[in-house]
Amino acid sequence: MMQKVDLIIKARYLLPIRPQHHVLDYQAVVIDQGVILDVLPVDDLNDRYESNHVLNLKSHVLMPGLINAHAHSAMSLMRGIGDDMPLMPWLEQRIWPVESQLVCDQSVRDGTRLAVGEMIRGGTTCCNDMYFFPDAAADTYAAAGFRAVVGTPVIDFPTAWASDIDSYISRGIEFAQSLADQPLISASWSPHAPYTVSDVSFERIRQAQETVNLAIEIHLHESVAELQPSIDAHGVRPIERLDRLGFLNERLMAVHMTVVTDDEIARVAEQGVHVLHCPESNLKLASGYCPVERYRQAGVNVALGTDGAASNNDLDLMGEMKTAALIGKMVAEDATAVPAAYALEMATINGAHALGLSDQIGSVEIGKQADLIAIDLDYLETMPMYDLMSHLVYSASRWQVTHSWVSGRSLMQNRDLQTLDLDELKATARTYQQSIEAMIHGS
Repeated sequence: MMQKVDLIIKARYLLPIRPQHHVLDYQAVVIDQGVILDVLPVDDLNDRYESNHVLNLKSHVLMPGLINAHAHSAMSLMRGIGDDMPLMPWLEQRIWPVESQLVCDQSVRDGTRLAVGEMIRGGTTCCNDMYFFPDAAADTYAAAGFRAVVGTPVIDFPTAWASDIDSYISRGIEFAQSLADQPLISASWSPHAPYTVSDVSFERIRQAQETVNLAIEIHLHESVAELQPSIDAHGVRPIERLDRLGFLNERLMAVHMTVVTDDEIARVAEQGVHVLHCPESNLKLASGYCPVERYRQAGVNVALGTDGAASNNDLDLMGEMKTAALIGKMVAEDATAVPAAYALEMATINGAHALGLSDQIGSVEIGKQADLIAIDLDYLETMPMYDLMSHLVYSASRWQVTHSWVSGRSLMQNRDLQTLDLDELKATARTYQQSIEAMIHGS
């Protein structure tokens, strides 16, 4: 007797990510109650499973949804407001002044919704978000059926979210505890950076870990400009300072990590620190080059992120894969460095490892959540095709992503968003454009 299931997806190609470097032909993924129940050849389906919902993707590759390992989603409202500026002037002269007028519960909801729509359309199904009003962001992700790890911010100056370290910590604990029954959303601690967070504040995070033991995400060694001030103030570079404070471990997600020594790479490898690489943001802000191949050879888990749309200026993880692979080769001065297969891992299973979700997502395996995307390869731009993984990294674009699922729920069908209204998103963006332009020009 055949087993009745919720959904069967047949695909010309399947890229499971695990096992490594395998591409399978004419495979079916069987989904029931949001979980991958089976993966098998299409020809073996008829006598085993049946469903009222069978999708036949004759020219597509089916693969895990992409994982954006670092983003400031609500900053999508500020896309392009500070272009062609270095990091610190960009923050101090453009971003922070606008944020002081803009950021509130509603703007975070609206900006996050805009980001989620863009990410779904680009093949991303999970995001590691760092911004203010994490409760508003979490509500938005959940309403859209999108998976996310949402950071609760800590920074040593007042913001619209919190006025002092006591309120940052108490609100963070309250937020993390509020997610106990939320299947798609989890929390992390997100101290902004070593240069904006004091030792006292780090100690408060450590104390809070006794109540809510969360992973920690922090901008670290983003540019050479942050190194000497750390030496002047603390006697050591930021990585060593965090090590002394007890934060260099497998629960730390270190964002950027462009300016590092061989000893520092060895240290983060030994401690199990995850590196979150944002190549296009680093390029745009001229922050530095992340030595991905050196990390890879040292055994460091490197995941891929977009950073915010204010410094990128998009949330296109497929584009980031190509940029990461190309820059990685140039930095290593080795054409074999950061191969396409590894770029795909950075955007999938490595991101899952960094977020502590590798038992749930990041690969197409029986028992994992059905977080999947389909990419149509029947385009002139991806023909002829001799190596599917190479094409996904070097030739394909986000516009070829046609379908998306999270826990088996459809978020996009044939490029049509299923849980968000595209026209509403566009109208919201236009409204904010007018108000933010007034903020910038002082009118």
